Amino acid sequence: MDVIKVKKLLYNLNNNSKWRLKFMLHSAMTSLKEICRGLPLYPLPENRGRRKGIPHAPVRTPNLTAQEKKLALRNALRYFPPEIQKKLAPEFAEELRLYGHIYMYRFFPDIEMRAYPIGDYPCKTKSAAAIMLMIMNNLDPSVAQFPQELVTYGGNGQVFSNWAQFWLVMHYLSEMTEEQTLVMYSGHPLGLFPSHKYAPRLIITNGMVIPNYSTRDEYEKMFALGVTMYGQMTAGSYCYIGPQGIVHGTVLTVLNAGRRYLKAEDLSGKVFVTSGLGGMSGAQAKAAVIAGCVGIIAEVDEAALLKRHKQGWLMEISNNLDHCIARLRDARKNKIALSLGYHGNVVDLWERLVHELDTTGELLVDLGSDQTSCHNPFSGGYYPVQLGFEEAKQLLSTNPGKFRTLVQESLKRQVAAINRLADKGMFFWDYGNAFLLEAQRAGADVEKKGANKTEFRYPSYVQHIMGDIFSLGFGPFRWVCTSGDPQDLATTDSIAMSVLEDSIRQGVSTSVKQQYHDNIRWIREAGRHSLVVGSQARILYSDQRGRVSIAVAINRAISEGRIKAPVVLSRDHHDVSGTDSPYRETSNIYDGSAFCADMAVQNFVGDAFRGATWVALHNGGGVGWGEVINGGFGLVLDGSTEAEERAKMMLSWDVSNGVARRCWSGNDYAYETICQAMKENATLKVTLPHKVVDENILEQALKR
Repeated sequence: MDVIKVKKLLYNLNNNSKWRLKFMLHSAMTSLKEICRGLPLYPLPENRGRRKGIPHAPVRTPNLTAQEKKLALRNALRYFPPEIQKKLAPEFAEELRLYGHIYMYRFFPDIEMRAYPIGDYPCKTKSAAAIMLMIMNNLDPSVAQFPQELVTYGGNGQVFSNWAQFWLVMHYLSEMTEEQTLVMYSGHPLGLFPSHKYAPRLIITNGMVIPNYSTRDEYEKMFALGVTMYGQMTAGSYCYIGPQGIVHGTVLTVLNAGRRYLKAEDLSGKVFVTSGLGGMSGAQAKAAVIAGCVGIIAEVDEAALLKRHKQGWLMEISNNLDHCIARLRDARKNKIALSLGYHGNVVDLWERLVHELDTTGELLVDLGSDQTSCHNPFSGGYYPVQLGFEEAKQLLSTNPGKFRTLVQESLKRQVAAINRLADKGMFFWDYGNAFLLEAQRAGADVEKKGANKTEFRYPSYVQHIMGDIFSLGFGPFRWVCTSGDPQDLATTDSIAMSVLEDSIRQGVSTSVKQQYHDNIRWIREAGRHSLVVGSQARILYSDQRGRVSIAVAINRAISEGRIKAPVVLSRDHHDVSGTDSPYRETSNIYDGSAFCADMAVQNFVGDAFRGATWVALHNGGGVGWGEVINGGFGLVLDGSTEAEERAKMMLSWDVSNGVARRCWSGNDYAYETICQAMKENATLKVTLPHKVVDENILEQALKR
């Protein structure tokens, strides 16, 4: 359309339509080149503040002193020259007062935020362009939970702390050469530093706070000051691929829970009750259907329900518990796969299921879990049953102490209902969101007598379901096709299935074969269920052998022209080696080292010098701030021989590090897995543990 005609048309449109058309025109004219020019200062962009009609992060309550407020403002203004600071200071102060943080809404870019094809980015290197693509995907409104607050998922998983950082990072990446590395301190771009072509192009650390000061209260202050950031896992490392990742993990978890608890391969007619349909938890609805069961998922935020329903991930929505119970009974009886979103508080749902048990004698639920953001329970991650959603949000901002009390009372009620149902045969597990940890702190009845402090009345899904899978070397391996072409993704799917099928034919153990079969099934189902949200990405669980073989095959397909552009390899931090988390990823390590973080830190360092394009190390993620250290990577495959060698070396380390650690802790699966890896690679030499065969010698020695 001619620009003059567009401007004439604007004159006659109502305000809302004007804004939309201006947005389209501005995006088309400025595109990515303007984003890469650095902070737009002359002139300043219009300050539109918080946009209406999109979800926003809860108001934060950092409780800053007067001096700390000045410091927060001073820290924010240092991104801008003195002649602009006077104009920006009042609005930044207002953001701090209203929202508890300075997001710099004025600098929210007027561009369609999404993963553009890699060739569209005005960069000097493909690696930098790939990183830009991944950043913009994390902030895509169809992917991000609170896009204007730069939150990708989990309620507080930040990509950056403010929008000035976004503009600066995009500028640095556009200027970067193969002889430079961009250094990121908790969202802040420290700068481009000279390095060499074999070094990572990007090094990220998030939340690296001195341990004695890594508390929630201190975090709220430091985040408000703009000096640290909670990157969750793949939010702050720029590797999130939308809820597809957690869909896959949840499918595997539910399938393996059925095998372990229900002794069932077929889950039709089995009922799975849980909560949360947000950034990560939104995957549960789709996962339930793929697994073949009846999924009832509670969610207090109507916007989240509608988003998942619009995406086709949630089949039905109801705010009526009578209707929910009727639909549950029908689907259960007729063995219909169903995902039903209950618009209400999960405590009400659990208590209604107890009521049905008491009045009819019928246990209507087989499997249960929870995916509220309990790692962040007092800042909007969990909403108490005593209040409606809007009323609770208001109380959170006006009386956080009272909100905390209600949350803890609500957790106790939730656990009481779960306990009643579990006593009658329902199997419940903690999904690694710190639900049982926070319930224990609230005084709920979750104690497991005689257990160590990482164990509760109910297991974490790692302890009973996924832990042995990690010990086999399996974890969430993923890739992104940077062409943006769905055909490239289909080609990689075909390659991955062929690799796994070939491995089965060549001979693998029974336990490994089952995991390969589950993942071949997953890839087929993923194609049928339209799981792509944002970038053209895929995830599967694979071991060292599978990851390396898939990477090599994809790289060669790029070289041969069967895939049109580079592919970014990555994984969730929630993996074999990537995370030290005593209440989740390392909760099945019983040698006393579950609270040690050597594995995650060593993984970050080892990936960096073995070929990763970028690496990240985070405090927090999943179970919360101060509870976990985790890291991740990105590796760009461009079809070159060098990329193949990097993939072989880095991916092998990225798995074997964690398997070796799990082996040393006493896990039999890990022992077998690392011994097999040593047979296949003569340069791998791992210290193996000797078991204490006679336990009596311990007692006898200690009696002396």
